[in-house]
Amino acid sequence: MTQTRRKPPAASQAPAPTIPAIPKPDVPARLAALPGLPIGELKAEWRRLFAAEPPPYNRRFLESRLAYRIQELAYGGLQRETLERLEALGEQIDGRNITLRRIRDQQRPIAGTRLIREYQGVEHVVTVTRDGYEWQGRPYRSLSAIARAITGTRWNGRVFFGIRPRRGA
Repeated sequence: MTQTRRKPPAASQAPAPTIPAIPKPDVPARLAALPGLPIGELKAEWRRLFAAEPPPYNRRFLESRLAYRIQELAYGGLQRETLERLEALGEQIDGRNITLRRIRDQQRPIAGTRLIREYQGVEHVVTVTRDGYEWQGRPYRSLSAIARAITGTRWNGRVFFGIRPRRGA
C-alpha cells in the first residue's frame, strides 16, 4: 500500500525572510563603518543581511564576508554564467564525486586562501598552497606545525586558525 505525504497548510509555513536591497549610495559608508563596529553589532548585521546565525569565525572573516554581502545586495550577485563556470571548474577537480568534495572541504581550505590570526598582539598570515601552507616565507605541511611555531605549544592548527571550533564551544 502506498502512502501519500500530505503537505502542511500554507498558512503554517513560515515565510522566507526578506532581506532588503541596499541602496548603492549607502555602500561606501556601510563598508567604512564595518571595522569600527563592536563584534556584537557585526553579528547583528550578519543576522540582518543573511537571515541566519553568524559562524564562529574571527572578526576579520565576518567583516570581509559582510562587505561582500553589502555589495552583493546593492549591485547584485555573480552572474549565472559565472556560477556555471565555477561549478564546471569544481567538477574538473573532483569529477562530481560528492564524497571527494566533502573530504577535500574537511581537510583544508582552497589553495590561495589566507588565514589570519592575531596572537599576543602579532598578526600572523598563513597562505594555503597546493601542497600545504606557507607562513613567513617558509612552507609547512600542516597548520598544527605553524601553530606550534607561533605559540611554542601543541595546538590543533584548524582550531588555532578558527577553521574548526573547539569541542564544547
